[in-house]
Amino acid sequence: MTAPAAAPAVVKFGGSSFRTLAAYGDLAEALGRRVRDEGTKLVVVVSGQPGETEQFRERLSQVNPHPEDETVAGLLTLADTIGAQLLATALHRQGFNSTVLAGHQLGLVTNSAFMWARLERTDPGPLRAALRDHDVVVVPGGQAADAQGRPTWLGKNSSDLSAVAVAAAVGAPRCEIHSDVDGIYSTDPHLVSGTRLLKEVSYNTAALMSLYGAKVLHRRAVRLAQKHRIEIACRLNRAPFPVGSVIGTAGSSVAAVVLNQRSTTLRYLTDELADQAYTAFHGANIDTIRLTSGPLVAVVGGFVDLEEFQRRQGMTPGEFAGVPVTAVRGSKVATHLAAGEDEALHLAQRLHDQLNDAHAPFPESELQGV
Repeated sequence: MTAPAAAPAVVKFGGSSFRTLAAYGDLAEALGRRVRDEGTKLVVVVSGQPGETEQFRERLSQVNPHPEDETVAGLLTLADTIGAQLLATALHRQGFNSTVLAGHQLGLVTNSAFMWARLERTDPGPLRAALRDHDVVVVPGGQAADAQGRPTWLGKNSSDLSAVAVAAAVGAPRCEIHSDVDGIYSTDPHLVSGTRLLKEVSYNTAALMSLYGAKVLHRRAVRLAQKHRIEIACRLNRAPFPVGSVIGTAGSSVAAVVLNQRSTTLRYLTDELADQAYTAFHGANIDTIRLTSGPLVAVVGGFVDLEEFQRRQGMTPGEFAGVPVTAVRGSKVATHLAAGEDEALHLAQRLHDQLNDAHAPFPESELQGV
């Protein structure tokens, strides 16, 4: 009786892995060594080069300042398709049999919300067939299709979600996420000093941090991993690709500060209008937090045309109220508002210093000059 084939390794490389075209060849060489040394097949989820998605968005806005969602989803995902094809050809040059499965070929089926689409089901057939014939299958991140086969987008920074969905489809017990930081830190180490690496993080803590804007992992990716009991290993995107953090069932209580300078908080005239806005954003699958310190709604992570979204929904528009900065200690969460990006950076440093002081009280929510 033939033993069942081992599940392939599922790895994801974000856009920061491809700052130059030469990086595709370097990564192809490293992936090829892994195929040879471990005797395993690979599914590699990739994002486009840094800034490429934004370039497509800028070109689109010059033709139509308020494009329809279907066009946005069809165009912006091309950045990841280009990245996947470049890595595939680099692998071919190294002598490895690789192929690309774009979103409409992948078997990930979503609803018809073209932007921030919600994953509804997965057909593992296309991936398994591709793995039978190839050493490496390259997948553009964030792409899927609705039931009619039309391209949909899983949202900004959703390559993580693609990787976990692929791991679930092929039965992989682990998914490796490579980025320009080796793991989850107590806050963004590129922006704040004195950060600490969190080596073991529970699914719930990782999802909470992501909800409030932490850029290391996509929240729905964490929840999908939890559902399928897939361990997520966060690794550096440069050789020797060390593992910094592991997300799974284990993990102790953490203290962290979440800063995403692209997040925006909107203030509405009444609590009722704020509740309606939260419902509209949430219904569109946009990560949103209804703050309790007033008629405030935080839209997390940017990449949303807030003015146009509110207009299409027939909403009374909210006014800019600040950039949210969130302190987390165990199950306690407090969101603070800063007047702008620079103020948010200073606030994050101050809050992080407080959390590092074991004798300091937990910083309660406040407004900073707004």
